Amino acid sequence: MRKRVAIELFCVCFRSSKSRLIESAGITPLVIVIVTGGPIGQDVAGLVVDNRVMKDTRPYEGLTPELVLESAEMAGFRCTGSLLSMNSYENRVYRVGIEDSDPIIIKFYRPHRWSDDAILEEHDFSLELQDRELPVVAPMLVDHASLLSHGDFRFAVYPLCPGRWPELASKDERLVAGRFLARIHAVGRTDRFDHRPSIDIERQGREPVRWLLEHGFIPDHLIDAYCSLTDDLFPEIERCFELAGDFRMARIHGDCHPGNILWADSGPHFVDMDDCVTGPAVQDLWMLLSGNPEEMRSQAGEILEGYQDFLDFDFRELWLVEALRTLRLMHYSAWIARRWHDPAFPKAFPWFSGVRYWEDQILILREQAALMQEPPLVS
Repeated sequence: MRKRVAIELFCVCFRSSKSRLIESAGITPLVIVIVTGGPIGQDVAGLVVDNRVMKDTRPYEGLTPELVLESAEMAGFRCTGSLLSMNSYENRVYRVGIEDSDPIIIKFYRPHRWSDDAILEEHDFSLELQDRELPVVAPMLVDHASLLSHGDFRFAVYPLCPGRWPELASKDERLVAGRFLARIHAVGRTDRFDHRPSIDIERQGREPVRWLLEHGFIPDHLIDAYCSLTDDLFPEIERCFELAGDFRMARIHGDCHPGNILWADSGPHFVDMDDCVTGPAVQDLWMLLSGNPEEMRSQAGEILEGYQDFLDFDFRELWLVEALRTLRLMHYSAWIARRWHDPAFPKAFPWFSGVRYWEDQILILREQAALMQEPPLVS
């Protein structure tokens, strides 16, 4: 297997009108190139065990501008000295000016999050898709390697990929998005991940809820309401999974919201494979839907029309849409809580520590309980 060096674009959503999930989570889309690094512990499905609470309260304190430029030089690039920090929370991503060439994107991986094997599987999948002429922004290889290290940090290098966040406002754009996702999934079916996690209720729902309760993030007067509500939600989530039947699990993007697609004149470019997982195809489709139920029904039909030009879709998976949305809401709250020690997070999400956020979450989750009772968008 080839070693790989990677630079990739990472996108996080904050306060976007693109989907009800993003709106409810209070997020807006930002395109990011990501970087993480640091020592690695024992891992389970690629996730480092002590990811629950990172030991280092300032994980990127040693990531100085000098170290970033030294890392780029070590990878064989002659830097101009130009350095731009990109919007990124989970990792750290920089645009680095290169002499007589286009800038590069360098992504430093968050310490303790992924094992080397998990990162290399992400890189291998991206490069495999690129080799199949799919528009995925894959890491660059440096001496046949995609994962590099300097100091205490692991990093990857990516080409700069200009583009805009897609509106997906026209049928043509939705057809194109569906066709490319089908081609990505077709490649995903040809192999499997051994070191990356899978979509499942325990990892994305029950465990995050337990963590939030154990670590005191939910205001005392709302704990009973939150516990009662989540206790009622999990049987509904399980029911949706049962209705979806024995659906296929395969390698997928995993975090395919509009902020992780850059649209250029040539069409879409899919970025940020940092959360690629084993999961159902619909996980990569539902976050592209927005608006009221009728609008989402029309959008889903057109995306799936394009999808089925290249790959069959199991329509039973549509029972998972609201269940997956509910799991993402729970997981998102725990994600912020687990990173609260990182100085970047309280600055980026000041509303998270307020009572209003948790009151709103309870209202949103109650809405999800009702939505999971409704039939799928497209039958």
